[in-house]
Amino acid sequence: MLDPYFHEPLWLQRNTRHGRLWAYNPEHLDLLRQYVQATLREHDPWYEPWRKMGLFGRLPVWIKQAKNRDEVLRGLDHMRALLAA
Repeated sequence: MLDPYFHEPLWLQRNTRHGRLWAYNPEHLDLLRQYVQATLREHDPWYEPWRKMGLFGRLPVWIKQAKNRDEVLRGLDHMRALLAA
């Protein structure tokens, strides 16, 4: 996967059987991990179409599904280990 602005390969990538996980930096990685490990994701009681354009609204469905949580978290942990190396 290439960065859309600089067209350079992203270093934090991990393939899973469902698709590719990637993150720009440690902060992005932490944000993804917090979202994926949350067992309850509450939404606003009113409909706001602009919310769909946010970071989490654009995530692939397979990342959001509870049945894939363990595999996604393992992938994110592997990318975190790359940072420590």
